[in-house]
Amino acid sequence: MDRVEVIETHASLVFVAGERVFKLKRAVTYPYLDFSTADLRRRACEAELVLNRRTAPALYEEVRGLFRGADGAVGFSPNGEAVDWVVVMRRFDQALLFNALAEAGGLDRHIMNQLADHIAQFHASAEQHFDHGGAAEMADLANVQYRCLAAPSRAGFSRDRVQSIRKKWQQRVAALAELLDRRRAAGKVRHCHGDLHLRNICLLDGKPTLFDCLEFDEALASIDVLYDLAFLLMDLEHRGLGHFANRVFNRYLDRSEADDGLAAMPFFLSLRAAIRAHVTATALEHAADGVAGAKMACDAGRYLDLAAGFLQLQPSRLVAIGGLSGTGKSTLAAGLAPELGLRPGARLLRSDVTRKLLLGVDPEERLPATAYTRETSACVYDALCRKAAVGLAAGYTVVIDAVALTVEERNSFADVARAADVPFSGLWLEARPEAMANRIRGRVRDASDASPEILAEQLRHDTGKIDWVRIDAGGRAEDCLAAARRAVAAG
Repeated sequence: MDRVEVIETHASLVFVAGERVFKLKRAVTYPYLDFSTADLRRRACEAELVLNRRTAPALYEEVRGLFRGADGAVGFSPNGEAVDWVVVMRRFDQALLFNALAEAGGLDRHIMNQLADHIAQFHASAEQHFDHGGAAEMADLANVQYRCLAAPSRAGFSRDRVQSIRKKWQQRVAALAELLDRRRAAGKVRHCHGDLHLRNICLLDGKPTLFDCLEFDEALASIDVLYDLAFLLMDLEHRGLGHFANRVFNRYLDRSEADDGLAAMPFFLSLRAAIRAHVTATALEHAADGVAGAKMACDAGRYLDLAAGFLQLQPSRLVAIGGLSGTGKSTLAAGLAPELGLRPGARLLRSDVTRKLLLGVDPEERLPATAYTRETSACVYDALCRKAAVGLAAGYTVVIDAVALTVEERNSFADVARAADVPFSGLWLEARPEAMANRIRGRVRDASDASPEILAEQLRHDTGKIDWVRIDAGGRAEDCLAAARRAVAAG
């Protein structure tokens, strides 16, 4: 007989046996969930099957009833009225869960780019809801989370800390009310995943796949798409993977054109961290004493720290990184952005990506030379400036990665910072021509279409006076990053 592995959550028992997984709802009631009767659990199972087939049709097979036989044993053989219900899923290698991949160092920038693209595509096709979301529902949700955090638990949350977080939530919702309602009216509230953290994502047939969505309450899953994304970003931050959080954050915004909601992201992140704090505290009640319980209590406290930390104000600024192709602008920008400003780091705007999206192609798709006219480039720089202004207005630091070969292009970035009344840092990267050409030849799956021939044309161009901080980018990437940090810190 195959060994049966049992995985416990605060709301379910998951039985892993052979090639199948059977998920049984617990008979529990929480302020946000009611599985108290078999009929409610059946409905939740049926909803789970339908909703998860949106993103993982190959994983979700059926809902099956559990029946009690004449001998009192419970099984799948029909016998009168079902006593309970389970969702039957195809089993997959647990090492391919994203939380396991994260712990094993198995995530990389290409996988995270694919994940962000997958989420953006899912959100774009998800059903719009104009009767959910908005300021009133977010305020109600924050109140529910406050009550969950304030309830006595073995996690021992400080009442003063919880009260402080609640007060800041109330202030943020009041300040964001118009924005949240406007996004709902614009169709940005959709029937999303609702529980989008790393344990609910796997690599299936080599592709990031979302599963185990929130199924028990349509209202809780009918949310602003950025609030859905915030769970994943928060989880990455919690695991010390802020560089991946920043990558997914920016890739998603590039693909979804959702920058208008940026001002709400710190509140969304805080609320998501608070949810994990109370869910972990609830699970702690079922844990045996000892090492596991101590770890869960520590995790619950760290989530609460995150909930408070996401709400801390941070100064914003605009950092522009220029230089010829192959100087390492994008490598530097990707290293610098996660460290700057509000979490999950700076809004990173890359001219190569912006050009591709303006022309309606994927970032890694190569464009013909005709896509690099003076008129197209002017549109690209206008878009960079416009998006930078939006990010700065939302309180985020912005990093622009662009060649910026002309005085006018460089000045346009400084003008955006001046209009937003934030500090500006212009960094100009320099390297030997042969080093730049070698880097260009070594690129794999990159948004840049630059070639050694294009670099040769740039080298012949008169850049005019460069009054940005010049940084030697010909050596190690970490040395370039250290020099950039010093330049930004110096203002």
